[in-house]
Amino acid sequence: MKPKIKILVNDKEYQVDADQTIMHALDSLGFKIPRLCYHPKLSIEGACRVCIVEVEGIKNFVASCSYPIADNMKIRTNTKELRRARRDIVELILDNHPEDCHTCERDGICELQRLAYAMGIRKRHFQGEKKKYEKDISGEAVIRDPEKCILCGRCVRMCEELQRVNALRYAHRGFNTVVMPAYNMSFKDSVCTGCGQCINVCPTAAFVEKNYTQELFEKLNDDSIIKIAHVAPSVRAAIGEAFDIPPGKAMEGEVAAALKKLGFDYVFDTQFSADLTIMEEANEFLERVQGKGKLPMITSCSSAWMKCVEQFYPELLDNVSTCKSPMSMMGSMIKTYFAKKMKIDPKKIFSVGVMCCTAKKYEASRPELRIEDMDPTDLVVTTREVAWMIKSAGIDFCNIKPEQFDNPMGISSGAGAIFGVTGGVMEAAIRTAYELLTGETLMNIEVNDIRGFKGIREGKIIMDGKEIRVAVAHGLGNAADLLDVVKKDPNKYHFIEIMGCPGGCIGGGGQPYASSNSVPLDEEILKKRAEALYNLDRSKVIRRSHENPDVQRIYKEFLGRPLSAVSHKLLHTHYSKKEPKGIIPKHIKSR
Repeated sequence: MKPKIKILVNDKEYQVDADQTIMHALDSLGFKIPRLCYHPKLSIEGACRVCIVEVEGIKNFVASCSYPIADNMKIRTNTKELRRARRDIVELILDNHPEDCHTCERDGICELQRLAYAMGIRKRHFQGEKKKYEKDISGEAVIRDPEKCILCGRCVRMCEELQRVNALRYAHRGFNTVVMPAYNMSFKDSVCTGCGQCINVCPTAAFVEKNYTQELFEKLNDDSIIKIAHVAPSVRAAIGEAFDIPPGKAMEGEVAAALKKLGFDYVFDTQFSADLTIMEEANEFLERVQGKGKLPMITSCSSAWMKCVEQFYPELLDNVSTCKSPMSMMGSMIKTYFAKKMKIDPKKIFSVGVMCCTAKKYEASRPELRIEDMDPTDLVVTTREVAWMIKSAGIDFCNIKPEQFDNPMGISSGAGAIFGVTGGVMEAAIRTAYELLTGETLMNIEVNDIRGFKGIREGKIIMDGKEIRVAVAHGLGNAADLLDVVKKDPNKYHFIEIMGCPGGCIGGGGQPYASSNSVPLDEEILKKRAEALYNLDRSKVIRRSHENPDVQRIYKEFLGRPLSAVSHKLLHTHYSKKEPKGIIPKHIKSR
């Protein structure tokens, strides 16, 4: 039991836990103090001062996010003076902010906009010089708009503390203060991995994904090409939130139906290619265990992680699986196997990945992934983008009749579904690798040791009398900690899964913005998205990738076998060292 103390809030007495901030204490009592720079997963910045309260005996207002409570503290949360001060603070922020709310990406889902409404701000009182900056549209994944930045610092802290990439910093002073990459270099040239977590935590539209919705609408109206979409597991677990559907409902058939109504000729399931990935990855792992490759083997599904390892851990590139991601494998199969089967010129196919991840936009541009002089993926749209397109096209997503994904790449196993949550790739691989090695079916296929949201999880499994040690990390900061262990003790693990985003793909940089009742990357919401995918797994008759009949068919008709010459050509690649042009993060320098 935590010790309790007495506090008075607006002249009423309450008992609260000691050793917490005023904000946390007030939250527990049902007093929602306004805030902007605060985020529960990040360090306390105390920059915006919107969360001020009155404390008896203290002359000035105090920032509730950082000020600790004390026994018998007397707090006021809603006095005339407080309301005026908070309103003045937000008005000053607004008056240095672009006046384009109705044409802004975040219109209606902007924290600053919500706060202004709650404060009763109905006109702009202050006028003066405004900051003027160009947008940075150089990168394939993320756009930075400094004019919409309110200097809350969430992006800087996210990039430094959770992801530990350190791509962003404050520069200059006073009115000229701005958040930018080192030396004001472009995102394209910076150490940014494209993970998009800056987008997730930004309260305005200072960071957004590079939007390709208009280009896609044009392609969907082009009758001279074959339009094909495929949908990542985590998209179906989160897209409902963009339509005010409570988190935790997997909308698999609804997404397939909506994409067909948008104008796609075929809609496949990326979970199919997740099963294909497992066939290649599990066999690659077993070869390495038998001495034909470097251990520990590290997964290669996460686009942000792949850029991170190229920049900061090139000495570990030989440990990384040569498998392409499910998105790129699907693109390869669409433009080879499917095109051949349907007798379609692959150059007339326009392949679209519907992904949770902004870094997938960067992945689609990688020259290492090209096949037969073609990009496997022509365009990537995020969960947010496709949700907007559905709304823009007037499709009633909430009441749409679900449809099946198309054949021959529409059937998937439960193992493919759990790819979208941290630990899922590892669990799916274990289900198949165990049977391939031992010839026996793994009965307890839910590997609970590597499930959950702890930053790093470890597990052990006995395969054919050999102890296989595995580890899982989600978020690039946790990955850094895990790789520290690997560098000190290369023999500690046999197999490692790394996902670049918190929670895995369910916390991707392209997932729906937080609602007015939640915070970005709310762990409870991530758990509900994860459970949606676990429930999909449990509901499947087929729960192991190697039992997927469509996967079996594609090997029989086209690929031959896992790790064959054809599969190596189309489903595998190699990555190389990239020299970061920005400042190398402190945690990398020390290694």
